[in-house]
Amino acid sequence: MIYYMIAGHTLSHDVQTIIQVFYPNLHYYLTDKPSPNALTIESRWENHEVIASLYRNGILCDTVSLPLSSDIQTLKEQKRMIKASIYTLLKKETGIRPQWGFVTGVRPAKSINELLDAGYSEEEARTYFIENYDVMPKKAELAIEVARWERSLLAKNNPDEISIYIGIPFCPTRCLYCSFTSYSLQQYNSKVDPYLDALEKELQYLSEYSKHYTIKNIYIGGGTPTSLTESQLERVLSKIHALFSISDSIEFTVEAGRPDTITEEKLRIMKEYGINRISINPQTMNESTLRAIGRKHTPDEIREVFFMARKLGHDNINMDLILGLPNEGATEVEKTMKEIQSLAPDSITVHTLAVKRASMLKENFDQYLMTETQEMEEMLAVSNQYAKAMGMHPYYMYRQKNMVGNFENVGYCTPHKEGIYNIQIMEEKQTILAAGAGASTKIVNLEQNRIERIFNVKSVDDYITRIDEMIQRKKDGLPKHN
Repeated sequence: MIYYMIAGHTLSHDVQTIIQVFYPNLHYYLTDKPSPNALTIESRWENHEVIASLYRNGILCDTVSLPLSSDIQTLKEQKRMIKASIYTLLKKETGIRPQWGFVTGVRPAKSINELLDAGYSEEEARTYFIENYDVMPKKAELAIEVARWERSLLAKNNPDEISIYIGIPFCPTRCLYCSFTSYSLQQYNSKVDPYLDALEKELQYLSEYSKHYTIKNIYIGGGTPTSLTESQLERVLSKIHALFSISDSIEFTVEAGRPDTITEEKLRIMKEYGINRISINPQTMNESTLRAIGRKHTPDEIREVFFMARKLGHDNINMDLILGLPNEGATEVEKTMKEIQSLAPDSITVHTLAVKRASMLKENFDQYLMTETQEMEEMLAVSNQYAKAMGMHPYYMYRQKNMVGNFENVGYCTPHKEGIYNIQIMEEKQTILAAGAGASTKIVNLEQNRIERIFNVKSVDDYITRIDEMIQRKKDGLPKHN
């Protein structure tokens, strides 16, 4: 565990976030005095400097002080200085040089886009990242490349356009690393139809509200939407078609996800109802790892489902991969990438394992051999090399807390196969209406540069019994039409 203290400011979240870069997957406690039995980091703000100090077992070991910059009045700069002081201290203490420096935000490319919007050139934005956040040049270049693709696609946005997210929070089983709102069908099978009843009620309201807008993206995620039976899946897709105006220009995605939930009939149903983008997510093509993480399918089944989807006309298939799974190294990642290259999907999303607090992996962390930072860097290099060999470019990126090595998740695609919904989520330039347990509606006001959120309850049981309340939250929170 790690303790931390603050004095002269209230930015405790920023202090904890930068500590996590160097000491991930621990417990972090705010305290008012150094711990006599553990490491304690102090962040102190004084008149003309910001100070970071390290105590080991209650004894002061090191201190770093940085003079305050001229534009310290802005909250952004205050946060930067707080993080910079702790970063400098812990980089010296641990010998670790994080690739992203002390950029801790989820959306690095969005930060680049904000600089470009403010009049910076690409070179100036790159330099800003490197000099002000100690970002490695290759990571700054990645952020620039992703921002460039995002800007070209976001330029097509219109103010009256929205996206819709629909959550199906059921899975056959729970994977080792998963922390999403998902419920095992072994326990919740009897709740699926009541859940769909409630979901349809919420979609009915959203369809009425959305008539004032143009729908550009519909994304059905989870959980695993294809864990529904064939008739349940058709029920959902049929209802969406009945409620919403769906044109050929809409990106209509189903996160098909786990191959063991996909049948030929489900693929046919999705094609019939206009689904034009699906994900088939192996995570890894190493069978022993699949068993270890709780996946009930084999690499052969992944290949079988993929070719079945191609045969039925699915011409925009994404595949998700996770780097840093227990007991995997660069050799295992290269095996996976070779297999993926032979399948030739239209896009891949390369995730760096994040050890989430609510996951079984976090609960049993000590039982697994985890990836070191240097090895994760090699894995990322392998995945990038194969993505380029497949003719793909990086088009979106995001980061999470507790990622192994503090790296990034990157979406790669072949030309014109970008997942537009993914970009909208990352850049927050479009309102997204969300339905389902755990779903979060995001209201984007570009004129006022403001984002508001309306949350649904996470529990399936609560969602079913409180569906009228979920709808009322939207009635109260969504902007009123003129």
